[in-house]
Parts: sequence; structure tokens; C-alpha cells
Amino acid sequence: MKFAICNETYQGFSFAETCRSVAASGYQGIEIAPFTLKEDPRELTIAEASEIGKVAKDHGLEVVGLHWLLVKPEGLHLTTPGDSIRLKTLDFGKHLADLCAAMTGKVMVWGSPKQRNLEGGEEYADAAKRASDLLRSLGEHCEAQGQGVSVAMEPLGTNETNFLTSASETIELIEQIDHPNIQLHLDVKAMCAQGGSIPEIISASRKYTIHFHANDPNLLGPGMGDHDFQPVAEALVDSGYDKWVSVEVFDYSPGAKIIADKSLHYLQSCFENTSKI
Repeated sequence: MKFAICNETYQGFSFAETCRSVAASGYQGIEIAPFTLKEDPRELTIAEASEIGKVAKDHGLEVVGLHWLLVKPEGLHLTTPGDSIRLKTLDFGKHLADLCAAMTGKVMVWGSPKQRNLEGGEEYADAAKRASDLLRSLGEHCEAQGQGVSVAMEPLGTNETNFLTSASETIELIEQIDHPNIQLHLDVKAMCAQGGSIPEIISASRKYTIHFHANDPNLLGPGMGDHDFQPVAEALVDSGYDKWVSVEVFDYSPGAKIIADKSLHYLQSCFENTSKI
């Protein structure tokens, strides 16, 4: 298993400083939130993205890809009936895919709960059709690009959004889209909010899962709360998952170094203890 951490964990760090600290902790990869690189990621150029990828490589890291895609700029949305807004969102998604490729990243995690919420009175099927059309077009762009970039749709709990609130619901949309560059992302915190058995969700989603976030429902890293990650590690190994496990936290108060070190040590111990290692 390969381990990465998300760069927004490193509050106040330059990107080079972040890479230096991430590598020193023992991670192999770094996942990037575009808004941390430029206030408006539309202004981030391909040349700048290539340089970011080079900085990561110079520190011995792989760029996993991008996440928190629609935080900035404002006014983007996946399911809105507004054609002009969806077109702007699609254009932005294509730009991010090109940036991701320039950084040598391979995955874009589509979370952004507020920017996909159904508006009052909307029919779910209509919203899903709009989202499906947009994402299929983005998948076609990624495929034509030929750099291996894929979009990983992220289910999130009902406390965050009212669209794609479970793995099964998200898989239904992925099957509707029917494009190889649009797949599934799973997140421990979100699966806890969904309810049910996380190992069973992982097993049922194995055909579609291309990326995974490790965290605790308390918004800190794995091993920094009460959630037992050992069954999660077992389920990932049993499902044949062998891609990135990225640490994503939302509470930065302990400090980046403590979060990074504690999370990685815990993850390594869990995977070392799985039956198939």
C-alpha cells in the first residue's frame, strides 16, 4: 500500500516546505488542494503546475492528484439547472485535469458537497442526469488527454450534502455515466456518517474504488480518535485495493508534523498486521 497526505494539513508552509516535511515523515505521495496553490486556481498555469510536480519529485514524492476541487472560485456547481454555471464548472474541471496531468497526478477527488447540493424542489433524477452529462464530458476530456487522469466521485454524509450520500448511490451515478475515467473514492469519515459496516461498503465497492482517504470521525487523522482502522485495512487488502491511502484531516490544531507522524505510524501498523501481508 502507498501512503500520502493532503497538503492543506500544512498550514503556513510553502509547497517546498510541505514536501520536505511530508517526505521526512515517510510518506510516498502528496495530494493537493488547488486553492492552496493560488487563490483562483483558474489562474494557475500548466507551466506552474509542471513546476509543482517537479518540486514534489525533487523531494522524493509522487503527486497523487487533486482534491477539494470546487472550493474556489465561487459560483461553480455540479447539479444546478443553470446551464451557464454547469458549463463554467465543466471548463474548470477540464482545466484542473490538465493541471493534474502536468503535475503527473492521476486522480481528482470530487467532493465539494455544497457545490453539488440539490436546490429546493428539484427532482433527484433530473439533477443526476445533469451531473452525469457534465462528468461524462469531463471523463472524455481526461481520456482524450491520454495522461491517465481519472475523476473519483466521493460519497459524503447527509450532514454535508443531499446528493451522493452513500457509496451505493454514487456507484449508481458512475454506472449511469459509464465512462472508465469516472470512478469512486471512499473516505472513512464519510463512511462512518453513512452508517453500516465499513468493511462491507469497501467490499461492495471494490470494482469502482480508485482512491481512499484515511481519517477519523473526530476530523483528525487515523489513530487519533476512537475509530479502529484495523478492519478497514483488512477490508482494503481483501478487496485487492493497492493504490493510495491518503491522510485527510479537517482539524489542524495538533500541528502538521504530529498529525502526519501519528497517522502514518498507525496506518503502517494496521496494514502490517493484516493477514495478507
